[in-house]
Amino acid sequence: MRNGEPERHGVGRPLLQKFDQGLNELIHAIYPDPRKRPGFARLAKEIREATGGAISPTYLWELSTGKKRNVTLEQLDILAEFFGVPPEYFLNDEVSERVRRQLTLVSALRDIKIRNLALRSEGLSPSTLDGFLAMVNEARKVQNLPQIDDLELEGLVVSE
Repeated sequence: MRNGEPERHGVGRPLLQKFDQGLNELIHAIYPDPRKRPGFARLAKEIREATGGAISPTYLWELSTGKKRNVTLEQLDILAEFFGVPPEYFLNDEVSERVRRQLTLVSALRDIKIRNLALRSEGLSPSTLDGFLAMVNEARKVQNLPQIDDLELEGLVVSE
């Protein structure tokens, strides 16, 4: 209790409030098809097999729903290793935003038609590519999709 008011778990602690969101974004990025997304028991098993570290299915569920927020450094490291992100993803807004942009690119490249467009564009002149981008932007307008500017796309470059 502070100043006569009861403390509410996580209130005023943005880092804790975002942990479950970040974890769920990673789960959905790795398993985009909800029908093929593993339950927490299978996910915990996959994490153990891939990293050698153990997190219980119940604890994973509690983390993903925000019911638990007290992650140890070891658990943070295990989750980061499994999902292929730096541990800072869970702690730093700038890092998590960079990873989100990279996940957007990876997600888009899963689509065979997008990969085909990208591969078939190889070797086209810069002016032809500009024309193609203009057509794609117009198609997005027609379908009432949000515009994506070049500055947003610069953040999608995945570092090697």
